[in-house]
Amino acid sequence: MDIADSAIPGAQTRPHTTVDRTARHRRFVMIRPTHFAVDYVINPWMDLSTPVDTARAVAQWEALRQAYIDLGHTVDEVDPAPGLPDMVYAANGAMAVGGRAVVARFAHAERAGEAPAHAAWMLDHGFVSVQTRHTNEGQGDLLLVGATILAGYGFRTDRRAHHEVADHLQVPLVSLELVDPRFYHLDTALAVLDDESIAYYPPAFADHSLATLRRLYPHAIEVASADAYALGLNVVSDGLNVVMPAAATGFADQLRQHGFRPVGVDLSELLKGGGSVKCCTLEVHS
Repeated sequence: MDIADSAIPGAQTRPHTTVDRTARHRRFVMIRPTHFAVDYVINPWMDLSTPVDTARAVAQWEALRQAYIDLGHTVDEVDPAPGLPDMVYAANGAMAVGGRAVVARFAHAERAGEAPAHAAWMLDHGFVSVQTRHTNEGQGDLLLVGATILAGYGFRTDRRAHHEVADHLQVPLVSLELVDPRFYHLDTALAVLDDESIAYYPPAFADHSLATLRRLYPHAIEVASADAYALGLNVVSDGLNVVMPAAATGFADQLRQHGFRPVGVDLSELLKGGGSVKCCTLEVHS
């Protein structure tokens, strides 16, 4: 059951002392949506009766890629493969930190063919890579905040994979249970803003995980339903600039009040597959 926005701490816009924030250069991996389509249903956002304009999806993706370049970031590309319409959601393919990588083991057979392309890219770029025994969907459910990984489970990633991820990447990890199928990956319900700051949508989490978030991040931004349902938390931040779905206007106002600079982009066509900015962006962490 959803909690009313008025009952969510932080859902209302409130004053915040402006902090001087600094952008940091980032390296991203993206995959052009050449073959994007909605050919099956594996999340609540997908609807086989809704037409998909692949050319429009490519144009929106190009605008996102250009936004990163305009902000001074590096964008590498993995070649898209026919028959893998969800491959554009590059974030799900792996987690890479400090020269080590964990390649996804996808929960659904429809996406399993994406993993070899991510494994090959990591190998070609010198990463020591493994694939977990249990299902994990990369940065869809594994988000680095400073020196800690926040790891989602409940829909796509098996909690047992968390131990494998932490052991290989040698990074401490906090497990968080997701309970609303609309927020099937952690990156749809939680945004990393800098090494200490996050934003999230409380109703997406089990009570015990919500308590963990509020204990670890007492000053986090808690967003309202309207922004969460636009996948407004599916963002990429460089510590100052937050590239985000343009429709999440309330969250954009909250970000400004916290000293961040929202950069809105329209990925409405790619939203038909259940993804937005972060889903399309695999960050390579140094």
